[in-house]
This record gives sequence, C-alpha cells and structure tokens, in this order.
Amino acid sequence: MRGRILAVVAALLLGFAVPGAIGAPKEKAPAWASLTADQQQVLAPLSGEWGKLTRDQKTKWLGIAKRYPAMKSEEQQRAQGRMQRWAKLTPDQRREAREQYRSIGKVAPSRREELRRYWAEYQALPPHEKRMFDVPPSYVPPADRRQRAPSPKTRPHSAYVLPAPL
Repeated sequence: MRGRILAVVAALLLGFAVPGAIGAPKEKAPAWASLTADQQQVLAPLSGEWGKLTRDQKTKWLGIAKRYPAMKSEEQQRAQGRMQRWAKLTPDQRREAREQYRSIGKVAPSRREELRRYWAEYQALPPHEKRMFDVPPSYVPPADRRQRAPSPKTRPHSAYVLPAPL
C-alpha cells in the first residue's frame, strides 16, 4: 500500500516538474518581446498580429527576418510591403489567399509556366492599364450567379427550367 502511495506521489511530482507534461497548452513561442531588436524592426508590420500566429507561422516569418539583411533593397521593400498587406487582411482573406496559393501548386507545371508568363506581362503594364483588371467589390463570379434547380421534392419534374448559358 505504502509503495503505491509513493508511486502516485512521485508521478504527481514528476508531472509538476516537467513543464507542459500534463494538459498545459502548447506554447506559441517565441513571444514578441523575446525577439531581437533587428527581428522586431524587420517584422514590425506583424507586431500587432504576432500573438495570434501559430508556432509554424512565427518560424516562417523569423526565417524571412534572418534572410532580410542579405536581400537587395528592392527585395526588402517588397517583403515589407507584403507584410504590411498581410497584416491588414482579415482572417477570411488570409484563408482565401492560402487556398489560392495551394491551388497554384496543384496546377500542372506547363500551365504554371504559362501563368507566370501572364503574371509577368501584367506586372509590366502601366498602373492605369492594371486598373482595367480590377474587380469591382460588387462583382459576383458567374458560377455563383447561376440559379440552381430546386430538388425534386419541391417541384414536379415538368417544372424544371434550365438556367440560361452565360
């Protein structure tokens, strides 16, 4: 009996001695305050969001901060601009951006090269021509505009009307 009690006490003490061993939440380290001054300067656009990022996301951004000093001036400006735009996105917009990025990775390599070529052509356009491609906020993609036929339970077969082609 005494051996069991000692075993339980030892297990409890061990559980308290090892941080995170029993039910402690996973740390999202490192905290903003633990970053170096250089890291904080490079990652400044993300300072307000830092506490909300996962450990993997923080690791990714820290990797960018590590490479930042070796970047050319234009690359540094582009990185800063991207961080600023990312920080301004809503969580839904970030999710959508991640999904779009993943979908590009699923495209066939030959098609990816074609997309890169189109993107380079777009980037070479003057700003006033780029604005022609802006999508108005009220735009609804054609797939979302189509009316779906009701289920057979709600309308008789003879009442189906096919949507007009777009």
